[in-house]
Amino acid sequence: MTAADTHRTIEAVWRIESPRLIAGLVRMVRDVGLAEDLAQDALVAALERWPDSGVPEKPGAWLMATAKHRAIDRMRHRTLAQQKHQELGRDADAQREVALADLEAAIDDDIGDDLLRLMFTSCHPVLATEARVALTLRLLGGLTTDEIARAFLVPEATVAQRIVRAKRALADAGVPFEVPRGEELARRLSSVLEVIYLVFNEGYSATAGDDWMRPALCEEALRLGRVLAGLAPREAEVHGILALMEIQASRARARTSPSGEPVLLLEQDRSRWDWIQVRRGLAALARAESLGSPRGTYTLQAAIAACHARARTAEQTDWKRIAELYDELAGMARSPVVELNRAVAHGMAFGPAAGLALADALTAEPALAGYHLLPSVRGDLLSKLGRRDEARAEFERAASMTRNARERKLLLDRAASA
Repeated sequence: MTAADTHRTIEAVWRIESPRLIAGLVRMVRDVGLAEDLAQDALVAALERWPDSGVPEKPGAWLMATAKHRAIDRMRHRTLAQQKHQELGRDADAQREVALADLEAAIDDDIGDDLLRLMFTSCHPVLATEARVALTLRLLGGLTTDEIARAFLVPEATVAQRIVRAKRALADAGVPFEVPRGEELARRLSSVLEVIYLVFNEGYSATAGDDWMRPALCEEALRLGRVLAGLAPREAEVHGILALMEIQASRARARTSPSGEPVLLLEQDRSRWDWIQVRRGLAALARAESLGSPRGTYTLQAAIAACHARARTAEQTDWKRIAELYDELAGMARSPVVELNRAVAHGMAFGPAAGLALADALTAEPALAGYHLLPSVRGDLLSKLGRRDEARAEFERAASMTRNARERKLLLDRAASA
């Protein structure tokens, strides 16, 4: 194996193993920043040694053992430094031995729940949303700071600063490395799911830049969702969000033309959908609904996506059922965006006039003042009603508001053909 091959292997191993490695280290040292430093030390050691010695048979175990020794070395050095400022004696020696024994025991504990603890830690509400996303992708996604910055089209220094501040905020707040219980679990779980879906949505419909989609972010969100479903099998909304992402991601190949232009849902070639992934999504939805909990917002959205997935042609879509599900979703979590999607569904189920009435009611909504999809939806409904001049103006307004180049071209094309 060449040195280049070894480095590629190390990168692949790191992407797979780093979340478990960091999670195990956080349990040991109770400090997210220190845990990542120790993991990085182990990675540097691998980069130095593996090109000569070869990749170990169990690379994850090698990385963990190396990080473990670094952790113990750091504790010994810290203990020695403290002893310089106090009298040496039997008590200090005993404390040092107990501390090292505790660390050894922690290292050898079962790490089955460590990833789940790390998810709840990195998505803690004490952090701003942007910081939660960056820290989660860094610790659980194994992405570099540069990769996160490129994915979200922000400077690398901005992402680095968010991550540093997030680690400091967790340490300052004394956030425990644990899975919360009771009502706190529900509150914290919603934060974890929010972060995962934010990552997925940015990959599925990029808010800015030249690309319609960023598949790598969708893949990371799906991976995190699958891990979470395995770690929290009795949480219905976990399976609901996984179902939603699987079904939406199944359309990826059909969402762009060969030249990269966006293709809207009703115009997609459904033979290009990934039907294996659709089946996975439907299975996850069935699992969510079988747990007996009231349907949450992600499970409801997954049920809507399933209506599209079950229709082999656009004409077979059960729009009345979709409208009913949006009515239920609006009753549970009323928001301007949900109301806009509800307007689309009602327009398809009961005619464009019904949809336009709902969309028009949102024009004074402050939260949608800069949201390009409101004029886009109104343009579509106005076009179906034959009000072409108004439709053209709405498509042009939507085009001026979006920051995505592909979407802007699509909207301008629709304005020209209105």
